[in-house]
Amino acid sequence: MAVLDQLTSQQAINLENKYGAHNYHPLPVVLSRGEGVHVWDVEGKQYYDFLSAYSAVNQGHCHPKIVNALVEQSKTLALTSRAFHNDILGKYEKFACEYFGFDKLLPMNTGAEAVETALKICRKWAYEVKGIENKEAEIIVCKNNFHGRTTTIISFSNDPVARKHFGPFTDGFIKIDYNDLEELEIALKNNPNVAGFLVEPIQGEAGVYVPSEGYLAKAKALCEKYNVLFIADEVQTGIARTGKLLAVDHEHVKPDVLILGKALSGGAYPVSAVLANDNIMKVIQPGNHGSTFGGNPVAAAVAIAALEVVRDEKLAENAEVLGQLFRSDLQKYINTSSIASLVRGKGLLNAIVINDTEDSDTAWNICLALRDNGLLAKPTHGNIIRFAPPLVMTKDQLLDCAGIIIKTLKQFEN
Repeated sequence: MAVLDQLTSQQAINLENKYGAHNYHPLPVVLSRGEGVHVWDVEGKQYYDFLSAYSAVNQGHCHPKIVNALVEQSKTLALTSRAFHNDILGKYEKFACEYFGFDKLLPMNTGAEAVETALKICRKWAYEVKGIENKEAEIIVCKNNFHGRTTTIISFSNDPVARKHFGPFTDGFIKIDYNDLEELEIALKNNPNVAGFLVEPIQGEAGVYVPSEGYLAKAKALCEKYNVLFIADEVQTGIARTGKLLAVDHEHVKPDVLILGKALSGGAYPVSAVLANDNIMKVIQPGNHGSTFGGNPVAAAVAIAALEVVRDEKLAENAEVLGQLFRSDLQKYINTSSIASLVRGKGLLNAIVINDTEDSDTAWNICLALRDNGLLAKPTHGNIIRFAPPLVMTKDQLLDCAGIIIKTLKQFEN
């Protein structure tokens, strides 16, 4: 272990390249410590984290309350499986149901697992409640979505990198354009076997694509009109990231099925969940679905602590104020910029569009320069850079970060 602790960044990267599957393309920085809004590499250089592990670390790195819950519960009881009851799961389920306003919670571990769970619930509801003929249920999804990388989920992705050579794919999905209410209603009207509409309130991986105001509320109304479940994937946008507890809260939408993950644990442990009311969740019976680790005592204790931090530290309110400040500062620069053409987002989930083609390496090179200037971010969709810092950030820190970003972009001006 002592030898491993002395690795340089390049040695650590070399080890991953040699022994790890090459399923990611990380920014070349090797992190060894995190606290709050900062991370440090193995050489001791400090950075602002402007990705937050894809919005899993909303509460900041190594939040003491969350870490303490993880440690203390791990000392007592870590795993029982669901073959037996444990004394913390029910407390967590009650806490989370009251927190988000639902009757029931089904605990899982990862975001993709939670999405798969929601799809199964939706289909079973379609057959047992709505009355669709067995195996005929269809679910409407949006193009350019990102809901995970399992085989079923990539079946309705239009990302060629995620799909190539992984077929055959799962049927039962109708793909429509995001932010297009007319196309949604046509799909609902022409397909009586539609059971649900799965949607991200903001498409994160697509470049923080924010739909038109009113889109979510009107989409929910259409789902009600055609007796279709509105399924909100809030794995990335939920838990205060966009300036509200949930991104759908901006339009006062109550999903029929809510999918959560990532920040549900503050990044300390894999925790995800699907929430719905009794009229939907009652279709799940013993043996229908499960997970050895889903709902384990550590996950339950960590999730309670993580949600308490969001509430007690008013992280949604902080994200709303700082997000407006961030976009305002960046927009002032972009108004006179030749390298960036747009800033968009809600709360502290934002992105800038680089004035170059999707297949260019400009955004990647900008992220390398940001790293050199002490801030970590990653491109998405080639020419878009996503910015999502921990929500515990202060106003002074945010202004400092905006300054770093603007200074870096200026290096790339023509």
